[in-house]
Amino acid sequence: MQLIDLSSGGTKLSCSLSIAAGSEVTLDCGTFIRSAIVRWQGPGVLGLCFASELDAREVSAMADRSNALVARMTPKDGRAS
Repeated sequence: MQLIDLSSGGTKLSCSLSIAAGSEVTLDCGTFIRSAIVRWQGPGVLGLCFASELDAREVSAMADRSNALVARMTPKDGRAS
């Protein structure tokens, strides 16, 4: 599973699981755990609505963590694998 888009109200995830719209789920990213409801599903993606909105600090921390993970996974020559 990978976060594709994040806002204070929800997230779009790359996900191979099939989870019905309306299902209650818990998004657990290690240091970030949030209850959410699946709002929609498409081929390989899910849209979640958080049970309570994130504040600006939480959104920023998740974006920073995501950027750090991408940088860590990018080869030293800068080309995507």
